[in-house]
Amino acid sequence: MKIRRILATAVAAAVTTPVVFLSAAPAFADTKPSPSATQKPAQNEDDKPPTHQELVEAVAKAQAKLDALETERKQVLKDLKDDTMDPALKAEFLAAKEAVKVAEEARKTADQKVVTAQAAFDKLTETSTEEERKLAEKDLADAKKAAEDAVTAKTAADLRLEKAQTACDDARVALARKAELLRRDIVLAEEELAQAEQDLEDFEELSECVEDDAVRIDLSGPETITAGQPAVFSMRVTNTSDRALDLVDVYANASRLILPGEDIDEDTDFTKWSIPVEWSSADVLEWTQVSDEFESIEVGKLAKGAHYDVKLRLTAAADSPAGQGMAFAYAEYENNDGTCGMALDGAHAGFDILAKGDKPKPTPTPSPSTSTPAPAPSTGNTGNTNTTQQGGSSSTPVNNGTLAATGANDVLPQLGLAAAGAVALGAGAVFVARRRKAGTQA
Repeated sequence: MKIRRILATAVAAAVTTPVVFLSAAPAFADTKPSPSATQKPAQNEDDKPPTHQELVEAVAKAQAKLDALETERKQVLKDLKDDTMDPALKAEFLAAKEAVKVAEEARKTADQKVVTAQAAFDKLTETSTEEERKLAEKDLADAKKAAEDAVTAKTAADLRLEKAQTACDDARVALARKAELLRRDIVLAEEELAQAEQDLEDFEELSECVEDDAVRIDLSGPETITAGQPAVFSMRVTNTSDRALDLVDVYANASRLILPGEDIDEDTDFTKWSIPVEWSSADVLEWTQVSDEFESIEVGKLAKGAHYDVKLRLTAAADSPAGQGMAFAYAEYENNDGTCGMALDGAHAGFDILAKGDKPKPTPTPSPSTSTPAPAPSTGNTGNTNTTQQGGSSSTPVNNGTLAATGANDVLPQLGLAAAGAVALGAGAVFVARRRKAGTQA
């Protein structure tokens, strides 16, 4: 139940959903899809966004787990210090130790008897009788046999003690290993607790922000890009509200759509479909990679009615297969007075991807009587360089899983991009909890 994971699932679903649309594009061109065609059965409860109560309970559960692990490890460390172990092991060790002591005394006694018997045998003289000689020989032989048996018993006692000692040492090692494993579990539990607390904080911060149309994004770009070669898209961010916005951030991303036959499941790494995005503007001339380090395009303060133009450079991997892709963008803002908002609608632009070495198909030149120039983005009072519409573009909101009817040439990219709105919303919501305070940027 982590907000980031849930939103990542939504992003993944949005990226992969177009395969369904693309397989039946003509049928969807001018008709509203039926519920059976667009709705999928819920897979599991984790797909549902968590409630505030669930997040609170997740924090409590994570805290209880951490407390239990710490208590258990303290006890293990105490057992190590006090040399506490299985009573049977300790009893056997003490018994084996006593057996060694007894065997050692028995061996010494037997050795002394050998010495005594040997001395008695050595005192025999020529005048000693045959009976006395035989008796002395028997006493010496019996003493030597008893000494040998004592040595054997001592060896057995030593082995018994060694085994008991090893068992005790193994028990101590097991305790030490358990303490170390518990330490690692505690680290993971601390991370889990921190994540649960962050998710709760994110949820509470997100609930403070409104969804509105204060920021509009227009996104356009080439209809075709080639794998391994950069393609530049134009994006215009416009303040359509009735006041200045103190801090505006834009999140942009791009992905190729999965191809028929590409297997996906809940463990699929969707990053392999991601297309790296760089951005630049009149204020930031160098291309800057959109990444974990630089996750947003910082527009900054935007006056009422003003716009800000950005160039996005997409470079699909050189080994990317031919197919289709989409770029999408999403905006959020925060003001010095504490108000904040997330865009109701994102913008997306679809395009074809040519494999490296492929050439685009020639496009027929439209006749003057039927051609219609692409509309330019709405203009504002300020901003950087103007942008020019090129290729496919959209800032159309996705409503209940459908799009407005399009012409035949636009059906595939438009239907393929129907999920882009969810992607944009997911990307923006992931980052909104980490937004910087507008006062530090003003």
